[in-house]
Amino acid sequence: MEIILYIPILFFSIVWHEFAHGLVAYKLGDDTAYLSGRLTLNPMAHIDWIGTLAVPAFCYIFHLPLFGWAKPVPVNPLRFPSPRADMGKVAAAGPCANLLLAAVLVLVLKILLLIPAFAQAPAAKLQAVMVAFQYGIFINILLAVFNLMPIPPLDGGNIVAAFLPVRSAMRYQMFFGRYGMYIVVILIVTGLLKYILIPPVSLALGLINKFLALGL
Repeated sequence: MEIILYIPILFFSIVWHEFAHGLVAYKLGDDTAYLSGRLTLNPMAHIDWIGTLAVPAFCYIFHLPLFGWAKPVPVNPLRFPSPRADMGKVAAAGPCANLLLAAVLVLVLKILLLIPAFAQAPAAKLQAVMVAFQYGIFINILLAVFNLMPIPPLDGGNIVAAFLPVRSAMRYQMFFGRYGMYIVVILIVTGLLKYILIPPVSLALGLINKFLALGL
């Protein structure tokens, strides 16, 4: 039954991620996402057949943490005042949005845990609420860490490219433009991705658990 909670939380989290990209691009002068109908929280506008449907289905079938991504928001860097630097800002907006959402969920959960009536709620309702918050926090941290990997087309790749010299950035993006998505898919299918993601995600969740336990 937890899958019923997980799917809406996952979809909102990945849509929120893409919305943040489009919003920052719009603020920096590029209205491509807005004109293409992607500056919206409507999940139908962001569905990607692999990231939004196939990967979550794969995760569910093989009992892995439910995970996925949305169709990238279109961005035209030529419309930015500083194309390379601004592309880095747009790329960073997605992971930052997920970390912000995770932080909000942590704070709301902390407040709920400090309310005596919440702890006295029926066990079934209390468990459902806790599971929803825990998964929301987990998936948003996971999405942020995953997207910060320095492999274009992931956000981390675009952030790295914004800091590299022009020629190095071109070579970097040209190479990963050909092979980046294949590398990501191989990491997912082989299970190697977990060895990259688990250490930072576990560290973050450990710190969050300590914060939630304070004063209880």
